[in-house]
Amino acid sequence: MTTTAVVPLTTADAEALVTTAVEAAGKAGVTVSVTVLDAGGHLLAFRRDDRAVLISGETSTRKAYTALQLNSPTADLVDAVQPGGLFHTLPTALDRPLLFIAGGVPVRRDGRLIGAVGVGGGAPEQDHGFATAAVESLA
Repeated sequence: MTTTAVVPLTTADAEALVTTAVEAAGKAGVTVSVTVLDAGGHLLAFRRDDRAVLISGETSTRKAYTALQLNSPTADLVDAVQPGGLFHTLPTALDRPLLFIAGGVPVRRDGRLIGAVGVGGGAPEQDHGFATAAVESLA
């Protein structure tokens, strides 16, 4: 069996993701925090504007972590944690709480998961758009 190496998410990639998300938010008049994690869940980049709500930093980190752990945009997972949903008991089963609010998006290269970006500070739908714009800019 042959496997193809995939270039991991680099610090330069992470910084570009942060810059793109912040610029997209700025165009919408929103101040956000942005977190970028590598495939192992390690922090590669983080930015919280002094004007952002303090909790937005924790929010962006938990959104990125959730997108990474479940390899899916957090916007797609909201219904899964409702009673009777696929992941109804999952948030309490992990060491680090997950956050099922739109704004976390996995980062893939050549179809493989290499990290995640999380954005917090705007409305969930806005955060999702900012994170998606950042991820699409890497392609």
